[in-house]
Amino acid sequence: MPETPQRKNVVVLGSTGSIGESSLKVARDIPERMNVIGLAANRSVESLAGQIEEFDIKQGCLYDPTGLDDLSNRVGSDVTLHTGEEGLIELATLPDADLVLIAIVGVAGLRPALAAIEAGKDIAVASKEILVMAGETVMTAARKKGVRVLPVDSEHNAIFQCLEDRSSTDVSRLILTASGGPFRTLPREKLDDVTKAQALKHPTWEMGQKITIDSATLFNKGLEMIEARWLFDIEMARVDVIVHPQSIVHSMVEFIDSSILAQLSTTDMCFPIQYAITWPERVPNTLPPLDFAELARLDFEAPRWEDFPALTLAKEAGTAGGTLPAVMNAANEVAVSAFLKERIAFTKIWETVRATMEKHDTIAHPSLEEIINADKEARITATELIA
Repeated sequence: MPETPQRKNVVVLGSTGSIGESSLKVARDIPERMNVIGLAANRSVESLAGQIEEFDIKQGCLYDPTGLDDLSNRVGSDVTLHTGEEGLIELATLPDADLVLIAIVGVAGLRPALAAIEAGKDIAVASKEILVMAGETVMTAARKKGVRVLPVDSEHNAIFQCLEDRSSTDVSRLILTASGGPFRTLPREKLDDVTKAQALKHPTWEMGQKITIDSATLFNKGLEMIEARWLFDIEMARVDVIVHPQSIVHSMVEFIDSSILAQLSTTDMCFPIQYAITWPERVPNTLPPLDFAELARLDFEAPRWEDFPALTLAKEAGTAGGTLPAVMNAANEVAVSAFLKERIAFTKIWETVRATMEKHDTIAHPSLEEIINADKEARITATELIA
């Protein structure tokens, strides 16, 4: 008799964001394979309460404690509620959890990710910051505990599928595809005048404000380069970027024999999320297949490295390693926040990050506390530079 398919118990940290909501779409699509047992959100009380009711959740977390009483009144006494970082860790280490999907933006997902690994849970990572800031720490811990770090980003998930556990010694290049963002063809001299509204109009993906701005500056792709370096145990020199406006080829791997494998699908985050959930198996779903006749063509072009210096800054940070990627990430978060508040020009995002990195004395092979301290100091430096 055939084996019964494994149904994984999944905790979703960041369930009310775009990735979290896509994860729950997957749960609705393949309920025989994905059982959601814990949900966490930042402060979206109404959305989280609805999710808890729909999926009959018994363990929830609201990171911001100010809405905890309201959430408790909405979900009733049958649900155990947690708050803050400790609450995220409680959910990440639930005894019944098989997989913890981390879709929290920023540094808040780092300690829960490490706690999940220490508890022997596989983690699915949608938050770039975890591996950008502490890739060496996270991947070392995962190898020590014998758990998997499964990528949810469409680009890294594509590479994961193409590699199929092959050694990095077989790889010539990892080729991350980039849509190019809304300013792919905009002349350099016009980038200074880019408005917030223009930067938030991504041509392909519908995402949160921060990641949408990162896509416009190409810092999103820079962060992905560093993430790929750690996920796939490969040096930065073998991580490359190509602009692909249609976002159909999600990334490629070039092997040492010059053969290239690519992963293609329509632009829907449910594809990589589902594969992270069901790996190493594939299962049918209701997602739309590609129609190549309708698609007709796929375009590629070189990124504009000089006009969009985020890629160069990321390559420098990823090559140096240590605390420098955390500094780059923190400075970018501060600069993006200032741009969204219309306090700085679009191009000042790169300038702020570059200046913050130049002021930092990099620590090699840092401890978790040194990484967090570097993050805090970079935020102070970037804030001062902007002021």
